[in-house]
Parts: sequence; structure tokens; C-alpha cells
Amino acid sequence: MKKPASQVLLCPFFLAFCFTLACGSAQSQRESEWPAYGNDAGGMRYSPDAHITAGNVSALKVAWTYRTGANDTRTELKRKAAFEATPVLVDGKLFLSTPYDHVIALDPGSGTKLWEYDPGVNLDRNYSEVTSRGVSAWHDGSKKAGEQCRLRIFIGTIDARLIALDGETGKVCVDFGASGIVDLNKDAATQIEWTGGYQVTSPPAIAGGLVIVGSSIADNWRVDTGRGIVRAFDAHTGKLKWTWNPIPWAEKTTPRTGAGNAWSLMSVDTKHDLVLIPTGSAAPDYFGGIRKGDGKWANSVVALRASTGKFIWGFQVVHHDLWDYDVAAQPTLIDWKDGTPAVVINTKMGHVFVLNRLTGKPLLPVEERKVPQSDIEGEESSPTQPFSTISLVPEKFTAANAWGPKPEDVKWCQDKLGGLRNEGVFTPPSLKGTVQTPSNVGGVNWGGAAYDPQHHLMIANTNRLVAWMKLIPRAYYDAEKQKDQDNRIHGEFGDQAPSPYGMYRSFLFSPSGAPCNRPPWGTTEAVDLFTGKIAWDVPLGTLVPGKQTGSINLGGPIVTAGGLVFTSGTIDPHLHAFDSQTGKELWSYDLPAAANATPMTYTWKGKQYLVICAGGHGKLDSKQGDYVLAFALP
Repeated sequence: MKKPASQVLLCPFFLAFCFTLACGSAQSQRESEWPAYGNDAGGMRYSPDAHITAGNVSALKVAWTYRTGANDTRTELKRKAAFEATPVLVDGKLFLSTPYDHVIALDPGSGTKLWEYDPGVNLDRNYSEVTSRGVSAWHDGSKKAGEQCRLRIFIGTIDARLIALDGETGKVCVDFGASGIVDLNKDAATQIEWTGGYQVTSPPAIAGGLVIVGSSIADNWRVDTGRGIVRAFDAHTGKLKWTWNPIPWAEKTTPRTGAGNAWSLMSVDTKHDLVLIPTGSAAPDYFGGIRKGDGKWANSVVALRASTGKFIWGFQVVHHDLWDYDVAAQPTLIDWKDGTPAVVINTKMGHVFVLNRLTGKPLLPVEERKVPQSDIEGEESSPTQPFSTISLVPEKFTAANAWGPKPEDVKWCQDKLGGLRNEGVFTPPSLKGTVQTPSNVGGVNWGGAAYDPQHHLMIANTNRLVAWMKLIPRAYYDAEKQKDQDNRIHGEFGDQAPSPYGMYRSFLFSPSGAPCNRPPWGTTEAVDLFTGKIAWDVPLGTLVPGKQTGSINLGGPIVTAGGLVFTSGTIDPHLHAFDSQTGKELWSYDLPAAANATPMTYTWKGKQYLVICAGGHGKLDSKQGDYVLAFALP
């Protein structure tokens, strides 16, 4: 439903454990842009720039630094704030957004601020998420060069508005919506007692003259949350052109079921007039007795005719979701072996599905396998789930695999596992507690994947922490929530009202704060999609300084023609460069704050720049800041 970082509440004991454990090719000097979040509208996150190569990347230095000032905000929201933005470069300006939805334009060569727009978000309210992954750009072909709003910059805000700005001045485009703004709460069935649970956190998709937007909806608090509708607006006037409801059946449940929403990044195939939409789980995440059936088209990637919103095809990666297994990653649009237009779907389960982009038919085999069944009264779990031939992360964790820095940690983990239901991936929630592997964070999260078309390599960051969750009967929920003060430090309770069950979930950590599963806890992984074979898999970041443990991560990679993968996203504040063919780390930089974002690159006046937003993540408890850093060769 919403982005899953809201569940990433790492315990202080774990953090204490982390920090105290003592155990060039030639290329013409052309300029290049990065006009969308993933560079191309299909989200490949590939750059043909090759000034920076495996041979010279070690010489990268900071070219400029800009500070947004967002970290100076004095508000309770700061504890949630996450600087997840990836800038875009269009018409000679670098555009980015802050966690509080300020939009900033920078000079790409110097980092000098050109303008800043403040949308006036009420920071005294409570919001489920405090983040923005960036903005989108659109050229209005009806306007001449130099006319106001010929280049429009769109941002969706955490208070559910869609705003159009003039790319040259940062002023609102008054001919869009109501004086530059469209209110997205309209028709969304937003809960009046808490409107901060309905938001926009990802850049809108641009398809022809349309701007297409989904929503981020808070998990687990209610069944009848906001409607997970996707809407297309005329990019010039702001007039609503079409609406698509992922779960139309939800209007007939009692109470009405919410969410099933598209909170992450959509992809656009302009040639075939398609928009590819990743959807999340229907409400509530962990009990489906009210929403019986497979739940289509929640937990899916759906192709719509971009110009009309007509349904073309859908592929569901999880039937009747009970695990918060949203499709968090942007669909990656590539050309398959024979030139067939394809879409690659990365999932929190680590399953990678490759489909014909025009028909939705699998290009790699998909098998429906029997999975464990629920023992909860009123629940009807799906008898099967789809599995791919490519899986990026472990799908089972047993007592024999228990790990810890000390023998007593290992024993605690083994004893804990002995009391939980544990039958591998897709083991349903239970009253006594269920092991969840991969956890609700992934697998692959919103960081998504990059694709190198020269070598048909897909690169993704993976999470490998194990979680556990349990359902709590309504009659006992309030009392258990009240008494369990310790668990609330590093876990999460969810009301799931008015269903018969509340829920609790947490990562599986021993009392020392160490994960119960053996590292690595996060990796960067490359797979040859044409063969299905893993090319390399290396730890990404660390939770223990000086050791290659890997880290839980939110943020994704990019890949370049220079043979490099750039990525960060971890709790530790490092930006990495890996050899795209071998996974060997060639360079890293200690940033002033964690970079829970995806980098981007461009060539400006003959020099290639690498840019990353480093501001940390309040819910990850990674080091926060407000830095935008650009790197270049001397």
C-alpha cells in the first residue's frame, strides 16, 4: 500500500550492536540529459555516458554540494522524513524535491540554486510518509520557446495535491487546475479523521499530453482506507481525462475495502501508448477475510492504454495478499532476445517475472505452486502462488540457519523460531506468530532495478532481513498493545479496524539487537535475464563498521555504458561504484548523510556528473541531512 519504510523501525539495541560489535573509454563531448526518474520513461536507469569508466572511477571527486535547508525544519515530522529524491535534468536545469515537497532548480554545472518553490504543506499535521522521490517534466508543444510554462514541472505532494510549475521561474502554471493545483482528495474517499494517510510520494508519469498519478495510502490502520484509484489529467489544463480503479470489487465489500493503490513509479511505453502500473495490497495487509478472492488487480502490474485508461492486460504477482507484498519496484521496459517489447517485474519476494509488454504473456516460465494455507477463522488464503525461474533472495529460514554474535543469541533465535509458524515464503499470518521471509521490506523494494542493454544484465538492490508477524483477536488487541511497551520500540502494531484482528510485526532480532539470520542483510545483485543466471551478488553497505554485512536498503542502482553500477540506499552513508560485469567494488565515498535514494548521471559542458541526494531516512534511523552532491573527474 504505502511505501514500506513505515514498517522499518530498527530497534536501538540493533543500532547499538551495529556500531559496537568487535568480532575512459573515448566518447564525443556531447551533452546528455536525465529527463525522467529512471532516465527513460520505461525506467531502465541506464546512461550511455562513458566519460567515467572502470579505469578512472577511482579519481571521482566532489564537484559541488548544495544544501536544501530541509534538515533545519523544526517539526515532529523530521523523525519520519526521508530524502528519497532522484533529480531530473531537462533544458539545462536540474530539478529535485525535498521531503516537504519544496521543488528546487539548480545549475547542473555549479549546483547554484536558480529558484525554489514552497507548496505550503502544513507541517503541523501528521502524515504517514514524509518524502518525495522527485518531480516530472513535460514540454507543452502548444507554446513557443520563452513562453511561460512551456516546460512544466509536476509534483505530487504529501497532502495530496498535484501542482504544475513553470520550469524557467518556478511559478505555478495558473492555467492548470485551480490556479496551478489539482486537489487529489476529491473522489478518493479519504478518511476525514486522518487525511494524512492519503498522499503522493512518487513522481507522476507523463504520457503524451497527460500527467498520470497514483497515491500512497497508509497501511494497516483501517479496512476502508482511501480508494487506490489512478487518474490521468490533461497536462495543460488539469482536467480529469480518465480514472482506473485497481480493485472495483472493493466497492461492494462490507466495509468497503481501500487501497490496492499505485504508490510507486509507473512506466510509459510511448510507442505503444501504454502505461505500466505497479499496484500494492488491498486493505488491510494481513487479514483478507473481508476481501475474499484473489484480489485483482492489487499486487499486480497492469497495462492500460495511456491515452484512454482502457485495460489491456494484468499480471498478479501475489494472489490474495496477506504479507504486504506490494509491487514496489518500477516496471522495467526492455527489448527481449528477439526484439519483443518486454517488461521486467521485480518483487518483494525476490521473484523476477519477464512478460511480453503488449500481451502480458510470460517470456520466462511462471509456475503456480501450492503454498501453505491459513488456519485463521474467516480467512481463505490462495491455494497457489506464482513462482518465476529467477529468484534473487532466500525464501526460507530455519533454526538450523540461526545466527548471532554470541551463542546465547543463536539459542534465543532457535527458541523463538520453535514457537512460530514457519513453512517458507507465503506462510500465512497466524495467532501464534509466523516467520516471514523475505520480509515485507523485500526482496526488491521501490529502489527497483537498472538494466544494461549491452549485456542484458539486470541489477537490483535486495533486502534479506527476516521478519515475523502475528494476528491479535480484536478482544485482546488493545490490552496487548498497551502492555507491550518494549516491542513498540522496534516493531509495529496495526489496528486493521474494523476487521476481527489487529496485527503486530517486527524484524527477527535477538535480544542483543542482532538479526537472527546470517549476513549479508542487503546486497547488490546482477542477473543475466536472457539466461536466468545470477552474474554476481555482493554485500551492499554494512550494519557493522569494518565488516561486509550488507545493510537493509531503500534506494536503487543505475548502470552506465562506462561499465559501472552506482548505488547507495543503505543505513551507512556510503555511495558505491561496482564493475557492472563482475560486481567488484571500484570506488566508494563517505557521504555527509545516508543516501536512501537512487543516483543519476548526465554530461554537461563536456563533463560527466554523478549526482546523489544524501539526506537519510528517519524511519531507518540512518544519518539525516539535506545534501545534494555532484561528483566528476578532475
